Amino acid sequence: MKHELEVSVRFGETDALGHINNTSYFIYLEDARIKFFEKLGTGTAISDWRFILASTKCDFVGQGYFNQTLIVTTAVSKIGTKSFQLDHEIIEKGTSRLIAKGYAVIVHFNFEKQQSEPIPDYIREALNQYILITHNGRG
Repeated sequence: MKHELEVSVRFGETDALGHINNTSYFIYLEDARIKFFEKLGTGTAISDWRFILASTKCDFVGQGYFNQTLIVTTAVSKIGTKSFQLDHEIIEKGTSRLIAKGYAVIVHFNFEKQQSEPIPDYIREALNQYILITHNGRG
């Protein structure tokens, strides 16, 4: 199962050539992650926040423009002891045209102790609902 977020490209998110600026894609991916965490029920209040972004990447595959509507999908591709990976695709709404794809490695983190901690079972169970199943049956 994939989580989906619809994004409307604003004028200020484009560059002088009319394309979506490369930094805007990372904002779309961050927004998708936050909405994904809300859907998981992990809480998004600062006092409840238990995640840090360890790594992120975005590949720009196609061109995006002002006033386009995009769909950002989020799925889980790996779950470790203390971290997990979210895979994203950004497609043009109403088509299957891929605009960008990327991933983020998220670490479960204790801010008081300033160290990573094992992912709690309730979060692991929620993440498993969004695990990608590959052609060989492994996530």
